[in-house]
Amino acid sequence: MRHILLTAKNKTIVLFLSFLFLLLSCSTYGQEVFATLDTNTIRIGEQAKIDLYVKYKATQKTQIHFPAIGDTLRKEIDVVAVSKIDTTTPNKSNPDEIYQHQSIIITSSDSGFWAIAPFTCVVNKDTLRTEPLLLTVMTLPVDTAETSIKDIKAPFEEPITWRDYLTYIYGGVAVLVLLLVSFFIYRKYFKKKTIQAAPPKPQVPPHITALEQLELIKTKKIWQEGKYKEYHTQISDALRAYIENRYHIMAMELTSDEILKTMSHQVIDAVSKEKLKQVLTLADYVKFAKVIPIDVENELSLSNAFDFVNGTKREVESKIQQNKEA
Repeated sequence: MRHILLTAKNKTIVLFLSFLFLLLSCSTYGQEVFATLDTNTIRIGEQAKIDLYVKYKATQKTQIHFPAIGDTLRKEIDVVAVSKIDTTTPNKSNPDEIYQHQSIIITSSDSGFWAIAPFTCVVNKDTLRTEPLLLTVMTLPVDTAETSIKDIKAPFEEPITWRDYLTYIYGGVAVLVLLLVSFFIYRKYFKKKTIQAAPPKPQVPPHITALEQLELIKTKKIWQEGKYKEYHTQISDALRAYIENRYHIMAMELTSDEILKTMSHQVIDAVSKEKLKQVLTLADYVKFAKVIPIDVENELSLSNAFDFVNGTKREVESKIQQNKEA
């Protein structure tokens, strides 16, 4: 009876070990890691390529961790570049066989026979290693026919003759002829006689121009024809032009409020400022609010415009104008 129990227990252990072995076998079934060199021999400074592959079955859930590649594989072998990991199916007749691939470009500046240690990949927590690789690095071939080192030959000294200066002589003559021809052409066709510039015309004082424009507006009286907007726009523009030329303010481009704010800093009496404000404000009401002013307001705007110009004109300009008229 005891023998029977031991036998049954042994069978249970054997079955458990068999199941564990089968499970471990299944976990690495179809998985393979290998590396290849495109060439085993290079000269110093040349490059070689290592292709690192991990093969596995597409039907299996697989997690792969490639090794981290540094700047060197060993002190004699430098890493130039490492490609990204790509996935391919090299055997079209067997699409279940999958390869993950990474390329490593290496070089070396030391001659010798260098062993490259196996690459380690982790596949589903299993550590798999490639076979080691051997790289032969050769020195540059030396021409043994000429083994002696010779000194550099000194340069030959060649005597200088008059022929060596012909190029400079011809060049100088050509430049002189070109300058002479250019001078005569300039004298004949391009040089102009000096023309005495006419004296500049005396500038008309700004207040004279403004008063003439206001007199013209007064003569036409277009506000009596119902053209209120045109009438007040002409008065406003005449004052803006006068302010721009008199005070050098870009009044034509400013709003009425901006003009009044700027003029508040000028040396002008309060009465003239109020008259200017009345003209510009009423003009804005007529132009933008379509206000129809009464006759008294129309005449007041023109009268205030005259008063503003006469009250702010320069006395020097007035005297000059009086002397010209005399």
